[in-house]
Amino acid sequence: MAAIGFLSHDQRPLAAELVADLAAWLIDRGHEVRLTEADASRLGRHECATPDEELAIGLDLLVGVGGDGTILRAVDLATADDVPVLGVNAGQLGYLTTVEPTGARAAVKRFLAGAYIVEERMRLAGRIVRSDGSVQPIRPALNEVLVERAELGHTVRIEVTLDAAPFTSYVADGLILATPTGSTAYALSARGPIVDPRHRAQLLVPVAPHMLFDRSLVLAPDTVVSLRVVGPRAGHLSVDGRSEGRIEVGDVVTCDGSGPSASGPGGAPPSIACSCRNSVCSRADADLADPADLRALVLVAVTPVT
Repeated sequence: MAAIGFLSHDQRPLAAELVADLAAWLIDRGHEVRLTEADASRLGRHECATPDEELAIGLDLLVGVGGDGTILRAVDLATADDVPVLGVNAGQLGYLTTVEPTGARAAVKRFLAGAYIVEERMRLAGRIVRSDGSVQPIRPALNEVLVERAELGHTVRIEVTLDAAPFTSYVADGLILATPTGSTAYALSARGPIVDPRHRAQLLVPVAPHMLFDRSLVLAPDTVVSLRVVGPRAGHLSVDGRSEGRIEVGDVVTCDGSGPSASGPGGAPPSIACSCRNSVCSRADADLADPADLRALVLVAVTPVT
């Protein structure tokens, strides 16, 4: 029997309906179902309620039902326990989702039958080095790290270094450092390139730059990218659309997409740690599903940041 967890968008009735249907179907067949405490309360499935921090422990699959924000949250919950994520689109764009609502049950059936493909996606992680020398780790990013203006109506000046070598300074609304998965997120609207999400690279994309050089850069995954706010105005940092706070003049945001790093001094989180094994694991049984169906069932797995 399998253990399958669900995470749904709390503002979408369709998401609640899909989770209720899938949960009932799985329970009737003897599988273990876990829901967040909020989802369990909404659906009246209190016996399935699990604290967020325990949701992914021992799971075989975590199903995110909603839009891209829901999938990003599911990935955050699943990564530490190396659990693959299946995205079901009950949102608006659904770039990170794998199947549409009508195919949700069939997708879960194929997972249970072992007929699926796992794609491992790289993430970015990094730190803020404050002007006083203090260091603040930031959450890993599946889509992008964004340093942008903190004040409406003004630009922000950002000095970029690559592997400790000065590159250039941007005067812009912001700078996006994106993964290939994030190339179809904010970076796309800023005219960044679309990159196969299985590729390993970093994309540096300026947002509305007030300068002649406005091209995006495709960088090696292990390039250490440092973004220093050099004034006269402060900036703001967000990771996958969630605020990480204000970046004062002189602060530096440093990221890369390298392999696993050892922990920092005193057991602190590493300054930069991200992993993406360059492999695709597949299991497919031709008797269980048509090859075209197998291509549709893609589970996202992200190696945990150590």
